[in-house]
Amino acid sequence: MYYRIIRNDFLKSKLITLTTTLFVAVAAMLVSLSAILMVNLSGAIDSLMNQAKTPHFLQMHSGDIDTVGLTNFAEQNSNVNEFQVLEFLNLDNSQIILGDRSLANNVQDNGFSIQSEKFDYLLDLDGNIINVSDGELYVPINYMKDATTMVGDKAIIGGKEFTVAGFLRDSQMNSMLSSSKRFLVSANDYSAIKSHGSVEYLIEFRLKDLSALGEFETAYASAGLEANGPTITYPLFKTINAFSDGIMIAVILLISVLVVAIAFMCIRFTLLAKIEDDYREIGVMKAIGLRISDIKKIYLAKYAAIAAVGSILGYALSLMFKNMLLENIRLYMGESENSSFATSLGILGILLVTFAILGYVSGVLRRFRKISAAEAIRFGISQDKSAGAKRVCLNKNKLLNTNIFLGVKDVLARKRLYATMLAVLVISAFIIIVPQNLYNTISSTSFIKYMGIGNYDIRLDIPQTDQISKKTAEVLEYMNSDTSISKYTILTTKTFKTKMEDGSEENIKIELGDHSIFPIEYTEGRAPTVENEIALSALNADEMKKKVGDTITVIMKGKESKLKVSGIYSDITNGGKTAKAVFTDHSENIMWSVICAKLSDKTLVDEKISNYTDRFTFAKISNIDEFVKQTFGSTIKSVGKASIAAIAIALVITILVTLLFMKMLVAKDRYSIAIMKALGFTKLDITVQFGSRAVFVSIIGIIVGTILANTLGEVLAGAVITSFGASSFSFSINPLSAYVLCPLLMICSVLMTTIIGTSGAGKIKISENIKE
Repeated sequence: MYYRIIRNDFLKSKLITLTTTLFVAVAAMLVSLSAILMVNLSGAIDSLMNQAKTPHFLQMHSGDIDTVGLTNFAEQNSNVNEFQVLEFLNLDNSQIILGDRSLANNVQDNGFSIQSEKFDYLLDLDGNIINVSDGELYVPINYMKDATTMVGDKAIIGGKEFTVAGFLRDSQMNSMLSSSKRFLVSANDYSAIKSHGSVEYLIEFRLKDLSALGEFETAYASAGLEANGPTITYPLFKTINAFSDGIMIAVILLISVLVVAIAFMCIRFTLLAKIEDDYREIGVMKAIGLRISDIKKIYLAKYAAIAAVGSILGYALSLMFKNMLLENIRLYMGESENSSFATSLGILGILLVTFAILGYVSGVLRRFRKISAAEAIRFGISQDKSAGAKRVCLNKNKLLNTNIFLGVKDVLARKRLYATMLAVLVISAFIIIVPQNLYNTISSTSFIKYMGIGNYDIRLDIPQTDQISKKTAEVLEYMNSDTSISKYTILTTKTFKTKMEDGSEENIKIELGDHSIFPIEYTEGRAPTVENEIALSALNADEMKKKVGDTITVIMKGKESKLKVSGIYSDITNGGKTAKAVFTDHSENIMWSVICAKLSDKTLVDEKISNYTDRFTFAKISNIDEFVKQTFGSTIKSVGKASIAAIAIALVITILVTLLFMKMLVAKDRYSIAIMKALGFTKLDITVQFGSRAVFVSIIGIIVGTILANTLGEVLAGAVITSFGASSFSFSINPLSAYVLCPLLMICSVLMTTIIGTSGAGKIKISENIKE
């Protein structure tokens, strides 16, 4: 019996049934995709880090190194399982030529290593530990992704010729957020090119128990061991590896949650429309004694079939699209060890969607209890009691066209009826605007304020090398005579020890210099201006539990100095743990120096970069816009793809929901449409009335959705960015796109769909729908 009822109902309302099924399919697909992608990303990162045996604690160091002292510390510390010191040979990017392309304009710190013997292995694209032969060069995978080079190309490194033998995965430096990239060469070739660069040391530890990492960090800092460079730990390696794809998955997850919510509203539309169509039949069934539970089963059977078909279709689509979305994850990290579990979780996701739909349908069908059999048989439609808009009278209208006025009045009179469509349009606007605003933000030049750097044109990085002070002075002397430079400053980063509240000591990187020349934005407070002040990055402030006005103890030349926290700022570079101060320190333990310059004529940027690159080969010179682009390039592309998909999904949602809603309205308003036709209203008049209802609701929905996207959406996006060290996150909005193009697309979609959806109103016969 149920089969015949479902079949006949499907044949009778093909469009609505198909639309609802597609809606369920999209919701199920996005839920399944989110689950599959999250599990695969997590599993792929774990697989990569397990295969590579990523260090739990890494201390980069430039300068003299006491390997005996480090070995003694490792042997005496009960938490240490394995210890090693690897060399990382920093070469000037101009000395690296891959195929016919030089890396002179690359902002990454490109260096060369030999394969590790204990852990921190460099892997090939099959996840195997690479054994490199003399004359071979293995290149970081991002240079394969951007088509810089390919297998078989010739490479010139420091004047020596190599053959690109393959590409490598590096569990430490895969991500573009990591400022360094490792190339792999043989031990003999490493010795041959060693004289062309400067050696930086990677001091690495694997612990017996990762939970003891905090205790080990404190012990290392307290021992006064080498620390002239960034310190990075295992959790941060995982976070950096997950950043680009993680943001894309977060956007998909947000969209999937919203689409599921819309799917429920869509089902509510179709169900209410069906009840309106069957109103008299429902009255007859109640009159002849059918129980409400039996009537509900008839409708539940239909929606169970829709939910099942839609969920299966959605799962099939998720399997179809997953390979495309997993492509980047597989390239950079390999296959996930949880791939089979991910598939199972995807199935669980669609089952949850199916059961949630059935539960929701059952809840909506409770309104059968309120239907009067006599009223249903007599009128054939529900007799709503209109409320509101009583003061809005047609005879007082002097501004609007009569049909437009009647359409707006109907919305105001039946607010509860239109609330569902309004909610859908609000969510659709939210889905469009949030990913787009996030994309505009991370791709804009203003994103540098989350990198702890100011607004300037050229950046000269003098990395960890010999005679940094002398080389810096050489650049400054030349800049003083360069009339095209309007202003510049030098910022020098050094490592100091800071005393924690429990008495332990930890290392802190402090950037010294005049921070007023190229000021950054502070979340709280201001830049340090006197020698007893310090500004902390957001992550450092959280870890130290410091606020503006608090003091920290910094040890300089063996003496403790109290510094007052003047401000807190965003920084997602160097692990997000930095500080800024203006005090003078004459020690030579410089980690690196950065010279920032602004030009009087910005069109000269490329020319000046070329000039300074030729003159100062020891410095890495970059356009600040290019610096941001190269650092966040893969993240920008991922979010860009997600934002385009979000626009497409939201427009499809808007069209489908508007179509279903208009079908429902026409079914519900058969009586009033018949009366209007009897009074002389034409088909065009009725279409204009329905169109004005839809556009009026759309305008309100878009306004509310935009406000929510720029408030709640900003908070949600900020929660992701904040985990990397940014704070007080705010969107950079493209007004033309967010406030003109997207609203126009939505309104046009609603208007066109309304015309199609109300086409049936003209076929309503007066004699069949006006009853006494």
